[in-house]
Amino acid sequence: MPSLDDILENVGEFGRFQKQTFFILCLLSAAFTPVYVGVVFFGFIPEHRCVSPGVAELSQRCGWSLEEQLNHTVPEWGSHGAGFGSRCRRDAGGLNATGVRRYEVDWNATGVSCTDPLGSLGGNWSTVPLGSCQDGWVYDSPGTSLVTEFNLVCEDSWKLDLFQSSVNAGFLIGSINIGYIADRFGRKFCLLSTILANAVCGILLAFVPTYLWIVILRFLQGLVSKGCWTAGYILVTEVVGPTYRRMVGILYQMAFSVGLLVFDAVAYAIPQWRWLQLTVPLPSCFFLLYYWCLPESPRWLMSQGKNDKAMKIVSDIAKKNRKQMPSHLEDIKFEEEDSGKQSPSFLDLVRTPQMRKNTFILMYNWFTSSVLYQGLIMHMGLAAGNMYLDFLYSALVEFPAAFIIITTIDRVGRRYPWAAANLVAGAACLVTALVPEDIHWLKVIAACIGRMGITMAFEMVCFVNTELYPTYIRNLGVVVCSSLCDVGGVIVPFIVYRLVEVWQDLPLVVFTVLGLIAGGLVLLLPETKGRVLPETVEDVENFHGRSAAKAKKIYLHVQTSEV
Repeated sequence: MPSLDDILENVGEFGRFQKQTFFILCLLSAAFTPVYVGVVFFGFIPEHRCVSPGVAELSQRCGWSLEEQLNHTVPEWGSHGAGFGSRCRRDAGGLNATGVRRYEVDWNATGVSCTDPLGSLGGNWSTVPLGSCQDGWVYDSPGTSLVTEFNLVCEDSWKLDLFQSSVNAGFLIGSINIGYIADRFGRKFCLLSTILANAVCGILLAFVPTYLWIVILRFLQGLVSKGCWTAGYILVTEVVGPTYRRMVGILYQMAFSVGLLVFDAVAYAIPQWRWLQLTVPLPSCFFLLYYWCLPESPRWLMSQGKNDKAMKIVSDIAKKNRKQMPSHLEDIKFEEEDSGKQSPSFLDLVRTPQMRKNTFILMYNWFTSSVLYQGLIMHMGLAAGNMYLDFLYSALVEFPAAFIIITTIDRVGRRYPWAAANLVAGAACLVTALVPEDIHWLKVIAACIGRMGITMAFEMVCFVNTELYPTYIRNLGVVVCSSLCDVGGVIVPFIVYRLVEVWQDLPLVVFTVLGLIAGGLVLLLPETKGRVLPETVEDVENFHGRSAAKAKKIYLHVQTSEV
């Protein structure tokens, strides 16, 4: 009996209909970028220092340049290149307190020397007492951010962490619930509802006046945005034939990389965070037009027993692709052995041995990919640099990773390149940790190889995840497993920023262990190269067998005109 993949081979696996669907969903993928990595620009921390009353007037009287003013009036200004942390610690009476350091002197006093102001006040840089910042901060930046508007530095710096944690918490909670909605009510309904919610939350973020409401809206945006991206990924892989499935999956993720480049350019042109926040969700408003452009997944309709609607979409695909539907496929119906539609259940992910093994291995690989992907960016970002250029470089490295996948995956399959990518990423992290600091260029090359390897692993876990679950639970399986990605996103800042206090490269050793284990576990998964998507749990359990591609729970019965 023919399967849906067999029908797509006749009406077009990646014709005009699928290309149109793919293009408009890629726009959705690119628009997800500001939600996922927006904190880089929305919450950037510029060079900052205490406001010291009287310093501006003294500088004007003495005719100092800005650099001279800073050297004379800001403690240890020359050492600030080491990082911001030194400005948030002071010693007073043997107690450690928190606050940007400033000299506890009266700059408005008469007789302050222009050549040695501290000396004329009865001290020097080592003897003048240091105090906390009580009169506000000065930020050396032409733009604005959450940090500059709400003074999220030193004792309030944790609030910036909470800003990013809130969206990851939204990812974690929302993706599971929205995944269930997509499997229960359809991919199209899920997409449109989450697009609307994401646009509303994004626009409101640009106008709310308080930090508390910003965090609340950021959490709500996380609730819907990742589930929306995942539902789009599922839909685009379900409407194409098996020959093009892996390609559109990789290119859908590459659209996210294109979004990184566009977002970087927009952020450079709009350095004020509220205007930037207002700009980036506007395309989502136009995505509501997808109601007339996007089809529902025929695979999902098939799994829900909506036979007529499924065949209507198949006919539309044939018409749009300018293909003639074969006469023996024009009138088909679907019969289900257990009668009625199949409803997704969390227990289905772990009820049988192969499903259970797939689920746990995929969960670990999602977790590892997130920790290494974000952790390498954070670790390389410990060194100060041009924010926009650093972001550009980190985005560009994702394109060769996608190119390697596209050119090799059909030759050797999914499993071995995926395992190799994890192993290379782990090994590169170890090399980066062991290379001496004086050979900086080699450390950078090793770190870039690690970043490329984990980018490949991240892209592959996404589309292989869809190939290892049956249709009726595919979206739920992806969002449940990918929820470990969000858990990794919550944990990785602690791995990086706490362990570097012990040893600068200790996080890389942790990444090495995680990556090597992930590569080994991938080898335990079945190969999905050339296989049709499984329709039932039985298909998954038989995936290792030769007949797995032919096993079906749902049969397509052909009614020819002769019958």
